[in-house]
Amino acid sequence: MENAPPNSAQSANAEGLAALRAGDFARAAACFATATVADPHAGSLWRNLAHARRELGDDAGERAALQSALNVDQRDLPALIRLAQNDERCGQMRDAMLHWGAVLQLGAAVPNPSPDFAAILRHAEAYSTAQRDRLAQTLDAGLGAQLSRLGATDARRTRAFLDSALGLRRIYQNDCAGLYYPFLPPDEFFDAHHFPWFADLRAAAPAIREELSALIADPGEAMRPYVRMGEGVPDSKWSTLDNKLDWGACFLWEYGSPNQPVLDRCPATAAALAAVPSAHIPGRAPSAFFSILQPHTHIPPHTGVSNTRAIIHLPLIVPEKCGFRVGGETRAWVEGEAFAFDDTIDHEAWNDSDEVRGILIFDVWNPHLSVAEQEIIARYFDIADNLGG
Repeated sequence: MENAPPNSAQSANAEGLAALRAGDFARAAACFATATVADPHAGSLWRNLAHARRELGDDAGERAALQSALNVDQRDLPALIRLAQNDERCGQMRDAMLHWGAVLQLGAAVPNPSPDFAAILRHAEAYSTAQRDRLAQTLDAGLGAQLSRLGATDARRTRAFLDSALGLRRIYQNDCAGLYYPFLPPDEFFDAHHFPWFADLRAAAPAIREELSALIADPGEAMRPYVRMGEGVPDSKWSTLDNKLDWGACFLWEYGSPNQPVLDRCPATAAALAAVPSAHIPGRAPSAFFSILQPHTHIPPHTGVSNTRAIIHLPLIVPEKCGFRVGGETRAWVEGEAFAFDDTIDHEAWNDSDEVRGILIFDVWNPHLSVAEQEIIARYFDIADNLGG
């Protein structure tokens, strides 16, 4: 048998299958081994050999045969499933996580999984989740002392690193619709120490809130839909908000131009904005507006124009069931507590309450830009926007 010619793979496999049906697993394994020698590029023969070896209780032999099947085709789903089962059975938790993860990845492309395969996928997900939780607990215990000594910035980045390594969160990159400035950190939320004037905003927040409440009560011509799509624009995720006050905006500054009637109605807000180190680029910056989100309204995931800026939110009227996500981190607005984020990273907002939500939004320079870089960017826009007179 062992010296059978290459064309004997089919007959050796047939003999092996007959031996399996008869319960003679040792003979089946010998026949399948002969078949793989005759045709080492047939994954099905390696899987048959793995099956026979499993019946013999030969875990190492089964694993070797399954690995040979995967050496023929890394996307051999039956072989991956059996290898993950072997890893789990033998207590090889790390390998089991990797192989069950590959099963889940390939299984996601199966359009209509059978009930048996669906059960396998559920087991793969449950096992992977349980092992990730176990690893997370082990890491927290092993790293707890070191983590406790980290400052706020290092702690936030370290937690993102650990969650990413555990497959618990996705790391997002910039997606700029306009100007992209290279090599700036693609950070979701900027650390508050970059903005020492947040304390002044906190102090001014009650007065600003009163001015916003007055505008909401009597908006006049100041309030308008934030989303205003042009004629002929095809339907998109913005269609449900198009030209509706579900997401309303009351601009104090718009693309570098003051909206004087609104500034006159909101002197405390105007003074707070005047004290902020804003970018001043004619026709582009600053922009500042009250963002009004009606009850049960969702702003879909989207990205902004340029990573040269940071977007500031000053929450003013925030009922429960409101939230905001940037990249992989979700935060709740806290009235009076400003924060900054990079809007070229995928973000979304929602108001699931029965009340209006209102915040002040404005832009400043990305804090990772030097003053010299800020001046060059502003000069770039001045030259580009005035090209040709």
